[in-house]
Amino acid sequence: MLEKQPHALKIIVVVALLVVVTAVLIGWRLVRGDDSLLRHVSFQHTEIRPNADGDTDITLIRYMLARNAHVSIYFENEAGDRFHFRNNLPRGAGEYQVYFGGIVDGYRLSGEQIDGDILFRVLQNGLYTWTIEAVDDNGRVEQATGQLTIADADTQLPEIRDFSLDKSIFTPNRDGIDDRLLIQLYLAKEVESLRVFLQMPDGREVPIAEQERATPANMPGRHYFDYEGGVDRGATPPPDGTYPIIAVAQDRVGQQVRVADEVTIQFGGVPRGLIFPPPTDRTVEFNTRSVPLCHTLTFTLTVENYGTTPLRTTGPAPGTVYDSDWNYNTLGWHTESGAFRVGIGFENELTNYPYRWAIGGPDDLEKIGDYYYLMPGTRAVVTGSIRIVGPLGERNPQPMWAGLIHEDVQVVNTRVDVQDILIDLPADFASQSCDD
Repeated sequence: MLEKQPHALKIIVVVALLVVVTAVLIGWRLVRGDDSLLRHVSFQHTEIRPNADGDTDITLIRYMLARNAHVSIYFENEAGDRFHFRNNLPRGAGEYQVYFGGIVDGYRLSGEQIDGDILFRVLQNGLYTWTIEAVDDNGRVEQATGQLTIADADTQLPEIRDFSLDKSIFTPNRDGIDDRLLIQLYLAKEVESLRVFLQMPDGREVPIAEQERATPANMPGRHYFDYEGGVDRGATPPPDGTYPIIAVAQDRVGQQVRVADEVTIQFGGVPRGLIFPPPTDRTVEFNTRSVPLCHTLTFTLTVENYGTTPLRTTGPAPGTVYDSDWNYNTLGWHTESGAFRVGIGFENELTNYPYRWAIGGPDDLEKIGDYYYLMPGTRAVVTGSIRIVGPLGERNPQPMWAGLIHEDVQVVNTRVDVQDILIDLPADFASQSCDD
């Protein structure tokens, strides 16, 4: 009797192990299910109305993956046309849910004329067969299908029409010539967002601001966008080259339309010039500190372009002689927005820097188109003269100085090297005149 106990004990142990293993397998199967890849697929609704009214605009899609796979979700209409919501996207094992509002990858209807690209579009009204397809790493494919009805969809696209740029070559450098790029377009419907931007080679977007006019932002109608390369804010524009200018409109449903053109940036940059201060001697050299009536006061200074973009200039040329009761308008050289000029000012002047000269002569400047520029990294010596034909205001000696003027922008260097200049007037100067 006692000799049989070890054998019986072995049987009991084996049975117990079988029970445990069976329980584990049953539990594993309850938890993990069978070996299928795609499981528990469901659509919350069988009909949606994607029109952004808040009533059944979307449906919730749920599914589970037993292992890593690439997933596609697509819809087929009764004609057999296929529309993708997700297309071969990698997904890890686990449970997933995503909302679907009728928006699929862009497509065109037969005979449709739409400018640009349709990025995303709502399904047209009708009955569709949906398919969720999973492909695992071994190439095993599993699908689940069902039907979904699209009704009362807002199918009007956020069309962008008449997209245009006012120039193909753009020089953002504040020289007053082609400094700004004007973009205009027409929106066919109210949108949720309208973005216009310059796209960099690495894909970054440089936003372009809208000039809101008669048409409010995002509303149907004509819209205008203004781009100056950031130079007005002291920012460096994109490097010279050709860039896409892109507009993307998205409506409340989620439809997106994209249009594009391109512009070439040339001579872009923040203009940087100065009246160069030499390490020795004066920055502004006057030929005298005392000027008799009818004689000339002559100055000499150096202008440097220390930036990366050319500096446009206009006349009169260095060496031009002014009478002291003239100004630059007298000689017909009126203010030109964006041009650089050297000026001489004084304490009692009626016009800011009344005597002005170009920042270089013919040998110093380079002609680009119809205009003359001091190129980056170069210097020019500028001289000019003022013939004294009467007193310069109430003060005598008169404080006088030089300035570098970026016209209609700023005085870059102001009151440079102030020096007292005596106007040596005879007692009877009022009865005298200077011969021409």
